[in-house]
Amino acid sequence: MIGRESLEHRETLDYSFLLLAHVICADQQLHDQELRFLEDLVERSHVRELTLAEMKKILERDDTQIPLEKSAQNVPIGERSEVLKKILMVAQVDGYFSGLEREIVNQIAQVWGIDKYQIEHMIKDAPRINNRAVSHNKTELSVRARFLKTAESMLSRRLINKIGQLTPGLEEKIEQVRREILLSGPEYDGAIQRCAKVAREDFRYADQSLRMVFSSLQELRHGLQHVIDTIKGKTVGKGEHQTAQEVANQLEQTQQKLSAEILRDLESVREALRAKERSLNHFSIAFMGRTKAGKSTLHAVITRGGWESIGIGKQRTTRYNRVYEWKNIRVIDTPGIGAPGGGGKTDEEVASSIVEESDVICYVVTDDSIQESEFAFLKLLKEKTKPLIILLNIQYNLREPQRLEYFLKNPERWFAKEGKSGIGGHLNRIKRYAQQHYPNDYLTVIPVMLLAAQLAQEPEFERYSKQLFAASRIQNFLDSIRTSLISHGAIRRSQTLLGSTGASINTPHQWITQQAKTYDTLGAQLRETRQGLDQRLKRAEGDYRRELEQKTREMFQTLFEQVNPFAEEHWKAKESEMKKDWKEVLRGLEFENQLRAAAENAAQRFQDEVREVIGEIADEFKIISQLQVSSFQFSGQSRSFIDFFDRDSVRTVGLLVAALGTTLVSIFPPLGLLSVAGGIVSFLAGLFQSRDKQRRKAVAKISSSLRKQLKKQQTRTLEQSQESFQNYCQSIAAAVDSYLEELIQGVEAIASQLKTAQEKLAHAANYLNCAYAKRIVDWATDQPGPLNDISISEKVHAVNRDFGRTLQIQTTLALPLTKSPEEICTILQEHVSIQHHLTLT
Repeated sequence: MIGRESLEHRETLDYSFLLLAHVICADQQLHDQELRFLEDLVERSHVRELTLAEMKKILERDDTQIPLEKSAQNVPIGERSEVLKKILMVAQVDGYFSGLEREIVNQIAQVWGIDKYQIEHMIKDAPRINNRAVSHNKTELSVRARFLKTAESMLSRRLINKIGQLTPGLEEKIEQVRREILLSGPEYDGAIQRCAKVAREDFRYADQSLRMVFSSLQELRHGLQHVIDTIKGKTVGKGEHQTAQEVANQLEQTQQKLSAEILRDLESVREALRAKERSLNHFSIAFMGRTKAGKSTLHAVITRGGWESIGIGKQRTTRYNRVYEWKNIRVIDTPGIGAPGGGGKTDEEVASSIVEESDVICYVVTDDSIQESEFAFLKLLKEKTKPLIILLNIQYNLREPQRLEYFLKNPERWFAKEGKSGIGGHLNRIKRYAQQHYPNDYLTVIPVMLLAAQLAQEPEFERYSKQLFAASRIQNFLDSIRTSLISHGAIRRSQTLLGSTGASINTPHQWITQQAKTYDTLGAQLRETRQGLDQRLKRAEGDYRRELEQKTREMFQTLFEQVNPFAEEHWKAKESEMKKDWKEVLRGLEFENQLRAAAENAAQRFQDEVREVIGEIADEFKIISQLQVSSFQFSGQSRSFIDFFDRDSVRTVGLLVAALGTTLVSIFPPLGLLSVAGGIVSFLAGLFQSRDKQRRKAVAKISSSLRKQLKKQQTRTLEQSQESFQNYCQSIAAAVDSYLEELIQGVEAIASQLKTAQEKLAHAANYLNCAYAKRIVDWATDQPGPLNDISISEKVHAVNRDFGRTLQIQTTLALPLTKSPEEICTILQEHVSIQHHLTLT
């Protein structure tokens, strides 16, 4: 039964359309043109409900969606060539074949066993579908606009202004109509063309800079690996070479963590470049904010329906970035900030992915719940130096007839700043919260009522349509966007392609600069500490050598005290018996064991001293590294990458010390057993002497002989133990010194690699900043010109940028600014100063 249901499911589903849905989602964006093209294919192919349901799961990022690989495997072999053509058409229908779309095509080709060269050929030959709905980009002039246009052609503009001043309310209406004419006329089209031209020139510089960064990061990664390989090359063998192996193992840990950060930077740079390329031909505005703030409503109002009018793209909650082209502006609706994520990337990550390509960010908040936490996302926008508009969506339920009537009587009361229901408190709170994460004085907050604008488009409220739309104040917002495009579109494009691209360089540059400083300081500090360590170990060696000598003398003194009693007891014994009994005395006192114990104790205490010293160094450098990185964090990192300098390093060197410690006992030669040898008067030789005299002479003789031998043995033991202990300490010190020298060289080699990368990234940043500065100077002086290396050097002398905060431009010539410093800072939403470099000296 299960197999039959599975077979029915397989026969019913059209997996080729599931692949098309996966391709559309590949770049985390659902473009209106792609969805329309897909819907057209669905209608012409009469796709069944089961397939549509599974496609919807993919478009909605449902966790239960059928994976890409499974969908590819179930496409019949005979249909794969035709399906691949459709995939390539869908991927490029929005005018851009992204790297992410290319990757997913390659994945499908791999499942199907299609050669990559064949895929490249198919991509090259894939038909380009021009599916752009031009009707959305054309605006019919109203009767009033056509009348005013005719009147101003027949009469003077000044006369029309006079008439407007004489009639109450007419002057404002004339300005509104003029703005309508402006946005529908050749000046708007010309602005669009200027934006496109500027973008193409700027992209060359953004592309070159990002490629320089990408190359530098790759070289840094390979350079770090070369450092480790060089150290490992010294480890063929044992003994002194073993220290290189230990150092290589330790440094390899930090190299791996550095490389992990570099890989993240590489991917970030790659994504930044893709985003710049994707946005090349459009002025883009992105709507962002928390879930249910009104972003999708705003999107629908602007686009007159947007995806809501598209069958398979219709959904209540945005889970991908949605793209719609409106009057030559690319409108992007994003998932809610803080919304729970599905599989793969979180909604916030999906929303963040479009920041690079957006010219303006419109951040939507509501008056019913303004939370400080929802403004934390603005930090990312400031880091990318993105111009920001905050839209305050005033929420009031207008669907009830009585509420609607009450609202339409006096809609202005809802926008009043003062009064009981005034929005002044909301505006102040928004600015206060926003400035904690987006600190500048150039923030714009626009109050609107999105529900009123939405109802104006619904048939049920058709008779109130004009009143609702006017009362919503949305037209002011829309006109300000398009007017801004005419006035500031070109500099906004430069801000996106040149200005904010600097963030893709600044982040890795800051991180590498900090790491280079940390490793450089560490290397210098290690060399200084190494000198102090040598002195400390010499003092420790002297102390423990003297203790060993004292302990040895004390033990021999115990033996000296045994001499007389032994002689008295053995004055009549034969020499062989005395030797045997003297051995028993030594054995009873555990003399040799105690001598060895004394030597091993001295060695152990020296080992402990070494471990303590190394532990203090580890703690010292751990504190240093924490102090150095306390003011800088990257990708959530709160500590330095110098992880080999912690207690694990003590364990590593401790193993080295312990290995040498086991050889200490073998360094000491056997002390030997003392014996009574030679010089003892034979018992027979004293036959003629009195017994007492014989005893005294024999005792004296034995005692003298033993003391003489003990003194000689003591001297030899002291010399040998001192020499052996000194050799041992020197071998330990040499091992530690060798370890530290290898470590210092490794640290300095890493610092050198980081410094080289730092210089290259600084060059890339300056290259980009000078290009951006040239665009700003052109705009601020109303002297636009082409962007190339020669034109940059002719106008820009130097640029000093504290990214996201200040931008100081020194010009080569004294240039008259046509825009005030306040206007420059307000438009760019960054503190920008322009001065002739000679006036600064």
